[in-house]
Amino acid sequence: MSSSRQQGATARQIMTQTFALLSAIILGGALIAGMVMPVVTAAGTTVNAGTALFEGVPEDLGFTEPSEQSVILASDGSVLARFYAENRIVVASDQISDHMKNAAVSIEDRRFYEHHGVDVQGILGALVSNITGSTLSGGSSITQQYVRNALIEQGRVSGDDSEINEATEKSIGRKINEARYAVSIEKTMSKDEILTGYLNLAQFGRSEYGVEAAAQRYFSKNAADLSITEAATLAGITQSPARWDPIRHPEDAQKRRNTVLGTMLENDYITQEEYDKAIDTPLEDTLKVSDPQNGCESAGNSAYFCEYVVQDILQDDSWGEDRDDRVSQLYRGGLTIHSTMDPSAQKAAYNSIVEEIPVGDGSGTKMALSSVEPNTGHIKAMAQNTTYGNDAEDPYATTVNLNAGVDMKGGSGRQSGSTFKVFTLIEWLRQGHTAYETINSNSGTIPRSQFYSSCAPEQLADYKFTNLEGKGGGNMTVLESARQSVNGSFVHMASKLDMCNIGNIAQDLGVQRGDGEDWAYVPAQVLGANNISPLSLSVAAASIAAEGNACKPMSFTSIEDDDEEIVKKEPDCEQVLDKEVARETTSVLKQVVSNGATGESAQVPGREVAGKTGTSNNDYDAWFMGYTPQLATAIWHGHTEGQTSMIGSTINGRYYYEVYGGLFPAQVFSAYLPQALEGQSNESFTAPSRNVTKGPSTSRPSNSSSNSSNDGGGSSDSGDNGGGSDDDGGDSEDDDD
Repeated sequence: MSSSRQQGATARQIMTQTFALLSAIILGGALIAGMVMPVVTAAGTTVNAGTALFEGVPEDLGFTEPSEQSVILASDGSVLARFYAENRIVVASDQISDHMKNAAVSIEDRRFYEHHGVDVQGILGALVSNITGSTLSGGSSITQQYVRNALIEQGRVSGDDSEINEATEKSIGRKINEARYAVSIEKTMSKDEILTGYLNLAQFGRSEYGVEAAAQRYFSKNAADLSITEAATLAGITQSPARWDPIRHPEDAQKRRNTVLGTMLENDYITQEEYDKAIDTPLEDTLKVSDPQNGCESAGNSAYFCEYVVQDILQDDSWGEDRDDRVSQLYRGGLTIHSTMDPSAQKAAYNSIVEEIPVGDGSGTKMALSSVEPNTGHIKAMAQNTTYGNDAEDPYATTVNLNAGVDMKGGSGRQSGSTFKVFTLIEWLRQGHTAYETINSNSGTIPRSQFYSSCAPEQLADYKFTNLEGKGGGNMTVLESARQSVNGSFVHMASKLDMCNIGNIAQDLGVQRGDGEDWAYVPAQVLGANNISPLSLSVAAASIAAEGNACKPMSFTSIEDDDEEIVKKEPDCEQVLDKEVARETTSVLKQVVSNGATGESAQVPGREVAGKTGTSNNDYDAWFMGYTPQLATAIWHGHTEGQTSMIGSTINGRYYYEVYGGLFPAQVFSAYLPQALEGQSNESFTAPSRNVTKGPSTSRPSNSSSNSSNDGGGSSDSGDNGGGSDDDGGDSEDDDD
């Protein structure tokens, strides 16, 4: 068949199909009622089958719910961050201004309230365009556009490009298909429902979908509050979102807006006076642009907590089919995620950090702070003195959360120094000992035969350790050893305990290695050899504050979808430590934050505080963990680039020969805590039933079956684990594993 004959046949097919379609539409009232009426074409053929165009189209087309932005809220309901693949906020009809509805109808489909889904004049225009070979354009009713946008959205959500191509191809076949769906939809949806659906789906800019997101983007207001002029601007965009973008092309957008205003006047939606006033208003005078916010980068100094929430919900297998499904839900599902972050505590955390060590400080040192609520595990604050992002030119820009471990897109953890002595103290008290007892505080080497490990004897080794000059020597009470953080005392205490019990109670209370590696039950763990994350240390502190009730950290409490709760999280807690032992531990750690002790600068006037300082070898890392009955906090200070000493550093413009836990971390804690607990009562710790800090004291029987004597132990092929000094001058061991 020749090309001209093929074209003629195609044209005849188009005319036949279109005439059949138009015939069915003309008989729309009867068709919608389910009546079949034959129509005779000019060629003499009946189009009883013309109405068959609408057969097989389900009344409920089952369109996919449109993509909608999700939002993470702080504990007070304020917005922390938004996430979207398409910037859309679905709203109800009564949340859209009548001016907006009128503007859309005027410019897109002025006979919208008269037809049954398809505008006959529009179809005829499309027919002429196709037969003459011009580009198919115009002619689509709002109902048809709603269908097309719904089909496109369905393809986007499913990731099926073929669906998108079918919905956007320039052909009469696509027009006919749209018309079939449009007529079917008008049987089951009201005009207002269709118009609302259209306004929620339509594209109003390069990345704005739906009228609510557009209103917030261009005018910083809700769609319900749009004026005549603003509504006309938005209604004009949908024909060509890039061309009529009011930010990038204000002159063109104003001309288009004025065209819309003209149609509104012509269709009696506005008065001549309203038209004149709107026309005389420069478009740029009406704009109040809000930058779109997408992802944690827009969360400011809460960005790292935001990232933690994202990782938390993506790893939560209590909802969603799998991780990919949860990602899709986050970016398309319109979720409302209620987080645990307290904005006041978060602000106080960040400000307290950067006042001591500003972002970009010449020292290059970083600081991270995490706060957890006892008895719930709710993360109340998470801050660090870096900029969230991936700017290669900014050495302080990073997406790595220094408070978390690698499993939560965080760092690999740092040696905890003398803060880990807390867990040797706990095991010491758990075995019935007191803090009034005296212990050998000398530095030196303890052979591996004098250590005991019930779970990992192969990790034992001879252990050489040192005290800071002028500290330790001879026998000291455990209490004074804790106050002055004397290494020798705690290593000798550990030699009378089970290494596995020390490591296990730390983990039971919440401590985790940041790098995800197995726990090292080596003697050096006593002085903080395992790399741990600040968050996990704050969780452990919260467990002690809660008298042994260990709660897993929680970053969010619920996830809602269209006001329906799909995830509800309750505190996941377990009593892992006897209350009396926890109270005894606190009674000792209160003394660490007293005058003359290493944690003196962490004192908070008017509040009862317990805590522990820590510094690793060569001042690589400095720590403070502290708590009240209401809040537990861990603070780390150091370099993120390997093992870099802070000895002789100039920090925030001041030179420091030594940098230790009792310096910046303790000072930050003292500044932060009053702000974080502002308005809350000053609660006191419950005193233990026996006084372990003053003797003589009756012994409490051990509540562990572990060997607490010097004997036992096991062989090890490992060598010396390194030496250390005490808290105020670098008190942790190098981690050789």
